[in-house]
Amino acid sequence: MFCATLNLEFGPYIYAMKLVKLDLTDLRILRELQQDGSITNVALSKKVGISPPPCLRRVRALEESGYIRGYYADIAPDKMGFGITVFAMVSLTNHSESDIAHFSKLIDGWPQVRESYLMTGDTDFLLKIVAEDWEAFQKFVTSQISGAPNVAHIKSMPAMRRTKYAPGVPIEEKSSS
Repeated sequence: MFCATLNLEFGPYIYAMKLVKLDLTDLRILRELQQDGSITNVALSKKVGISPPPCLRRVRALEESGYIRGYYADIAPDKMGFGITVFAMVSLTNHSESDIAHFSKLIDGWPQVRESYLMTGDTDFLLKIVAEDWEAFQKFVTSQISGAPNVAHIKSMPAMRRTKYAPGVPIEEKSSS
């Protein structure tokens, strides 16, 4: 059985919620929902080997305990007119908590940035950016990222193509010992 404590961050404080124990059925539910978030409860219950009412109760408990954060459609960027994906490494001049928070807030307002990670080492932020074309990407970098206060350096790496996509985390079925 896998046990975890869910931590919620509110400013500088971290509050721990109750200990949640995941059994084999919970792991199967998580794996199936991660593969297909639009699966019906009836189909999910058949796949994991329980009846629909307890399956729905377990899904709701997994949602309430924070294991399931949401359900999303995987939209094809090219179908929506976004032909390129670029990863950008951004280094800041100053690294105080307020400087990092300020840049993070700027990122939140840039819809082209689809993912952002605060990093250790030489790079402060790793951004996943989508754009219609190279001209749109260049305009975004020069008008938004380069123009942002405290930005010292930007290094971009265009993606040629995605060779693997596996959302979420690996979920293995382990029996309790």
